[in-house]
Amino acid sequence: MYDSPFNILLLGSGGREHALALKISQSQFCNKLFVAPGNAGTTQVAENVPIGVNDFEKIADFVLSQQIQMVVVGPEEPLVKGIKNYFSERIDLQTITVIGPDQKG
Repeated sequence: MYDSPFNILLLGSGGREHALALKISQSQFCNKLFVAPGNAGTTQVAENVPIGVNDFEKIADFVLSQQIQMVVVGPEEPLVKGIKNYFSERIDLQTITVIGPDQKG
């Protein structure tokens, strides 16, 4: 799927996201890892970004501005609110891989 390292955005701020950030940062495919909003632990392996997990517009703007190729969704709430659907419905975001189920789950 990917031939070279790429930028990744991880959504969330809990312990689950800290563990995910640690493992993602160790991947040969991770060029740069961002976590929104992140926590004190994620700063050790990624760049925290002050964007709420349910602010889909700001997330989309950030993804486009930082050339993010993959979004990993940690918490359930943005999935329930339809973040994957949001990305698939916007033409400019359809090439971004979103890890997580759609709103119907």
